[in-house]
Amino acid sequence: MTSGISMRKSLGLLLVLTFLVVSCIVAVKPAFSSADIAEDSWTSKAPMHQARGGLGVAVVNGKIYAIGGSVAASPTSTGYTYSMYVGTNEVYDPATDTWTFKAPMPTPRAGFGIAVYNNKIYCFGGRTAGRNIGVNEVYDPATDTWETKTAMPTARWLLQANVVNEKIYLISGVNTASDLLNVNEVYDPATDSWSTKEPMPTGANLYASAAVDNRIYVIGGFSNGNQIYDPETDSWSLGVAPPSNSLYASAGVTTGVMAPKRIYVLGVTTLIGFAAPPCLTQVYDPRNNSWTVGAAIPTNRINMGVAVVNDTLYAIGGHFHGSFGQIAPSAANEQYTPFGYGTVPPVVAVVSPENKTYNSSSVPLTFAVNKPTQWVGYSLDGRDNVTVTGNTTVTGLQNGLHNLTVYANDTLGNMGASETISFSVEVPFPTTLVVTASGASVAVIGAVLAIYFKKRKH
Repeated sequence: MTSGISMRKSLGLLLVLTFLVVSCIVAVKPAFSSADIAEDSWTSKAPMHQARGGLGVAVVNGKIYAIGGSVAASPTSTGYTYSMYVGTNEVYDPATDTWTFKAPMPTPRAGFGIAVYNNKIYCFGGRTAGRNIGVNEVYDPATDTWETKTAMPTARWLLQANVVNEKIYLISGVNTASDLLNVNEVYDPATDSWSTKEPMPTGANLYASAAVDNRIYVIGGFSNGNQIYDPETDSWSLGVAPPSNSLYASAGVTTGVMAPKRIYVLGVTTLIGFAAPPCLTQVYDPRNNSWTVGAAIPTNRINMGVAVVNDTLYAIGGHFHGSFGQIAPSAANEQYTPFGYGTVPPVVAVVSPENKTYNSSSVPLTFAVNKPTQWVGYSLDGRDNVTVTGNTTVTGLQNGLHNLTVYANDTLGNMGASETISFSVEVPFPTTLVVTASGASVAVIGAVLAIYFKKRKH
């Protein structure tokens, strides 16, 4: 009984959410078409108020938070080292191209892992005042406040954080002696607890990392690899390595809504102090395990933050990467339009009708679309499309098999279609009426016969 109630509640919630999505559909003329968008291109945006590298960036409700970092760095024989750590917290609004200061992070640091869970920003580990730490501090943008949680078991810096199935994975990193720590520690925000999982086959540092379809990709770094972790099986596999190794790199993921689903890795190919190569944009397609090279970042820098809003990338901050001795924090904020931006059709999911038989000539049509649209309609049994503005009811259905497809045209002119739903209508013949009518007929016939025989008698 409890399971039935739970199922009904889940179905009710699904229908409510679907209604909310569909009810937001508005028929408007496209402001521009996909032909107007210059894919694989960079644009300068308003810089941060405070220049810094080794910062963490995170997106909550369409706004980008740039937290912490270092305002100075010095070259070493193996790379470079941070100094002058800050807890600065600035929020960027892409809609207005403006920055605003927020409550600073309690522990100033750089090179920490950062992740978003339930609209809160988690900051793990990092380096401050010449030592590595395992501090775990959480920022709530809704209240502009910070809270301290249980620290990482292994203090380290130059690590990345990824969220998969409501857990946060902190993979690899470097200890105080600059030695690689090949660990895989998992944080559960619901219980504020830690566990340990399978480490990488080959340890990596100075790498980029991102999660796609519940798998975590660890790319580049000194290992110059592409190691793929599956949290469900706690196992690792190998993907094709990037064309050029990326060091002090960062990564962002496009979701497949406005641009095809890809991992964008931004980083340089050699260490600071030895050369000044371009900061590459390398693009990985997880579906076919292949790479593409995009336009280089205009401002040459390393250890920047990368954020993605509506499938548009933002490369923020970092340390300017010049020749030996030319190291300075950067406040740069550059926007990247990815490959295929504006060419992805809407995804349409039909909730009702289902592939089953209905005992009614009227069937509800309930569906969801994953992006704003300028037109939505459906085709029944291959006939001309019928325009709708949201959920509706298909009426006047004849008994028999029917096929229905929902179409949606987004604001850039891309047409998407749902899968074709096959369903049947079997409206029962009104047996009660038939019986009643039959009885009435017998009564009428009986009365006629009685009159006939009565006349014959006379």
